Amino acid sequence: MSGIDTSTGVKVARGIVAGVIAGAVASFAMDRFQAAVSALSSDDGTSQSEPATEKAADAVAERVAGREVADADKPLAGQAVHYAVGIGIGVLYGIAAEFRPAVTAGYGSAFGLGTATLLDEGVVPAVGLGQAPWQASASSNLYSYASHLVFGGAAELVRRQVAGTLRR
Repeated sequence: MSGIDTSTGVKVARGIVAGVIAGAVASFAMDRFQAAVSALSSDDGTSQSEPATEKAADAVAERVAGREVADADKPLAGQAVHYAVGIGIGVLYGIAAEFRPAVTAGYGSAFGLGTATLLDEGVVPAVGLGQAPWQASASSNLYSYASHLVFGGAAELVRRQVAGTLRR
């Protein structure tokens, strides 16, 4: 035996720890990428609708507290949703990578593209938080996929480092 515990419990725990850290860092990287792209954009910001994360925060607040999030608090509430989802997906990815390393294909790019397709193109429109992909502009879809490629790459970079450290 190599001295490395490969039991299911150890793999799950390692995947959770690596996934939490990877999801948080990847969410930050994606957020900074989106801020940079928005700063370079010629859009003055007046035509943008409320972000899906803020709509989701409103839905949660309505369910839990019986009212929507105050307008002044929506950006922070939206960020909380963004990070919570990113960390949750990071945990799933971290666990999956422990058992099926093929999910890390393309150094996380497959994960990023899959996340964009599943969430932005599937779940978000299905629950009424955004437009269906065929109703959105090509630049909006490209922005989504580019953002999630950053997310996937950052997640894999961090997950790989953390999991490797935990294996020592």
